Amino acid sequence: MATAQVTKDSIDLGIVVCDPEKSLAFYRDLLGFESQGEMKMPGGGHMYRLLCGTTVLKLVKAPSDPAKAAGGGINGACGYRYFTISVSNLEEITTACADAGHAISVPPFEIRPGITISIVEDPDGNLVEFLQIK
Repeated sequence: MATAQVTKDSIDLGIVVCDPEKSLAFYRDLLGFESQGEMKMPGGGHMYRLLCGTTVLKLVKAPSDPAKAAGGGINGACGYRYFTISVSNLEEITTACADAGHAISVPPFEIRPGITISIVEDPDGNLVEFLQIK
């Protein structure tokens, strides 16, 4: 049985976006993820690469607008529903997201002793969890 021979300490994440400018305003400008460039995709799409720790977020604009993912929060459908970013300023970043008009699905909440989370929606309604260990 083969096992993956992992060569990086994190995964990269592709997010298909409807409006790249709104998504860049959220991930790059609001959250502060560093641009790693952009490129044309086979088939006519376009990718914007942003660095989050050692993870690369790949924001992909398809040549036509695909269907939106199912709503309903974490339990709304099978499949990838959210991803987690560990931060040291959860309250501050959650407030900044709310002030910028992004829906807060879960306000700051101590999920276990010493561990606080919040969940916000990006411009396409994707769930982004922030986690802080105190």
